[in-house]
Amino acid sequence: MPHATLAPALRWPAEAVWQAVEPLLSGFSVEILPELGSTNTELMRRARLGRADPVLLVAERQTAGRGRLGRAWSSHGAALHTASLTFSLGLALAPADWSGLSLAVGLAVAHSLHPSVQLKWPNDLWFDGRKLGGILIETVAVGEQRYAVIGIGINIERPVAQDLRTPPAALRELLPDVDAAQALGLIALPLVQAVLRFATEGFGPLRSAYHARDVLYGQALVCTDGTVGQGRGVDASGALLLHTASGLQKISSAEVSVRPQTSTLTPTPTLAGD
Repeated sequence: MPHATLAPALRWPAEAVWQAVEPLLSGFSVEILPELGSTNTELMRRARLGRADPVLLVAERQTAGRGRLGRAWSSHGAALHTASLTFSLGLALAPADWSGLSLAVGLAVAHSLHPSVQLKWPNDLWFDGRKLGGILIETVAVGEQRYAVIGIGINIERPVAQDLRTPPAALRELLPDVDAAQALGLIALPLVQAVLRFATEGFGPLRSAYHARDVLYGQALVCTDGTVGQGRGVDASGALLLHTASGLQKISSAEVSVRPQTSTLTPTPTLAGD
């Protein structure tokens, strides 16, 4: 029985998403669950049991979501199933180089949503200097294949900014009438197309498109490993380029977090490293 405080049930475009994606991913399915700890955790659990079919799993409410470096990501708001969009795409992939996949995913999502959505290396969606969403990619071996789980969380409504490292943004600031179901409909097919294209072409062809949305370019940055410098874009593998006192350095470790030293983020139009 629906809780009295919840908004009316969303009309998820599961059938439309399935019809659009299944020709690209044989055996593809779409699952919508009212509540789940973590869509990524669930798909990783299934993959470890040998279930490697392509699937898009949506949680209307996620209670134990995980972000990069072990940070929490959860659905929250007065109407819990409308406040955010949380889902994971699971599929077997065999790219020649996995580097840059999170950037390719972020670019696909940003293109799907709005021209004003920017990207913060390596896996965040930003708007107006604030975090709009995040991406978490995990992989597991399934037989001779590698199964990728691509988790995405997007704020539909602006969450209460308590204990958040970065001020939050909301998709409704850009698309006032959008709900989580409609956002999924915008994202799903372009996301799958982008991931499949990445598997064959890698990140290199996307570098210029990424640069156009790169929120860190030209900014004074500080890394958690102590490295300080100016953001100079990304290279063809998706590594962050940082101009430091000792020259241009590449940052590619998934364990390194990068933050602007100033609150004003104004990407410049010149692509570095060319």
